[in-house]
Amino acid sequence: MSNSIGEIRKAGCILVIGSNTTENHPVIALEVKAAVRENGAKLIVADPRRIELVQFAHLFLNHKPGTDVALVNGMIQTILSHGWRNEDFIRNRTENFEALAEAVKEYTPEAVEGITGVPAADLVEAARLYAQSPGSTILYAMGITQHATGTNNVLALANLAMTAGQVGKPHSGVNPLRGQNNVQGACDVGGLPNVYTGYQRVDDEATRQKFEKAWSVSLNPKPGLTLVEMMKGIGEGKVKALFILGENPLLSDPDSNQVRRELQHLDLLVVQDLFLSETAELAHVVFPGVSFAEKDGTFTNTERRVQRVRKAIEPIGNARQDWEIISDLSTRLGYPMKYNSPAEVMEEIASLTPSYGGILYERLEGLGLQWPCPTTEHPGTPYLHQGTFTRGKGKFHVTPYIPPPELPDAEYPFILSTGRVLYHYHTMISRKSKGLSEIYPEGALEVSPEDASRLGIVPGDGMVEVTSRRGKVQAKAKISEALPPGVVFMTFHFKEAAVNLLTLDTLDPVAKMPGIKVCAVNIKKV
Repeated sequence: MSNSIGEIRKAGCILVIGSNTTENHPVIALEVKAAVRENGAKLIVADPRRIELVQFAHLFLNHKPGTDVALVNGMIQTILSHGWRNEDFIRNRTENFEALAEAVKEYTPEAVEGITGVPAADLVEAARLYAQSPGSTILYAMGITQHATGTNNVLALANLAMTAGQVGKPHSGVNPLRGQNNVQGACDVGGLPNVYTGYQRVDDEATRQKFEKAWSVSLNPKPGLTLVEMMKGIGEGKVKALFILGENPLLSDPDSNQVRRELQHLDLLVVQDLFLSETAELAHVVFPGVSFAEKDGTFTNTERRVQRVRKAIEPIGNARQDWEIISDLSTRLGYPMKYNSPAEVMEEIASLTPSYGGILYERLEGLGLQWPCPTTEHPGTPYLHQGTFTRGKGKFHVTPYIPPPELPDAEYPFILSTGRVLYHYHTMISRKSKGLSEIYPEGALEVSPEDASRLGIVPGDGMVEVTSRRGKVQAKAKISEALPPGVVFMTFHFKEAAVNLLTLDTLDPVAKMPGIKVCAVNIKKV
């Protein structure tokens, strides 16, 4: 997040787009609701489904799946045509504005209504509320990023924030709500194929030399592969072995049939996890990892806050802490890692990572610290981009609307979207909870009342078969008022209704994120 969770409550306007916040980030949803109830914030919810947060919204923009860029470009065009832009911010803190202004001219409210289905008057009102509030914040999640045009979706939101000057100050910003509790921390310390810690580029010679000196090794100057690219690389003979930690790609990745085929072709598959997942069942070697309660370390949350994790119990059975397994394995492979504790790992992170330079265990008592925190005297940074951007001036990017790569047709007449529910987390761990499984015991296909009537589905009906160009699954049908006609929804939590057998693995050309939020399916009663 560019800003902090605590600032949401005092925002004048909140745009939630591509985020089922109540079910996926319930604590942040409470802050949004408090902003509306206690401080009169204007809440705009943009989503293909009528999610729970809509009941608190001033405006609901019910756009078609995969039309986010058109919607946001329309808001920018409206802000410019009505004279609501922040002239001082654009002039002093940005560049390439003229190119953006020219590019969005075609996205009039009427044109956008034709693409998205959002009434033109609602689009104009959303643009006015966002631009004219003294502090407007954008909250988005994987409903924005998990598209073949996910990069353009995010860039369009950045364009919107800069156009209105709603960034670099409190109660504003462009704020991604990260999908897992420490995914921000994993990315911060190099869990991406093109960067080392602190987003220092792999292909930068000076950066590489710094890490080579610290680790006494020679490092490859070429960026690596993303997860979906790794799967494709197996089939191409480029990838022979995988070491998977805390991930279950057989259920969570798109086109699961293809994922299974690729994993079975590996010369070596090693999985490190808490339980024997569907992916671990295919492994040649399984390392028993530990839960958060069995290890020491840090988590970095979605607002860039680094917090201590303290071991409550000793690891059970043969399980070991992750850093111990990784260090031991690296040493046995001829690359010694001589850490004695997680604190020593954090000291190395601080020594090599400018944004973490002042973050040490002794400073993380209480609420922790938000990076960037470059020195041990620095108090941390509640919000980013005050006065300047990392690159100097913020750059506007032209983001044309590109339709999803797969849309409904006569053979596959429905759009399928996927996501999580409140009662489950990912693919299997939350199902170990008897209480959660009693509340939400199985996967289901959610359909609108109109589609249910057309398909002959009534409440309490049995199974339906959902088919795409990649596979098919069976699931119970659930009639949902949250969905418009033509759009259906499934979760990915349940192997018995493994929705990623259906999804599309077309990648965003920049982020390499698969577009799993939109694919075409057919439905029939079983």
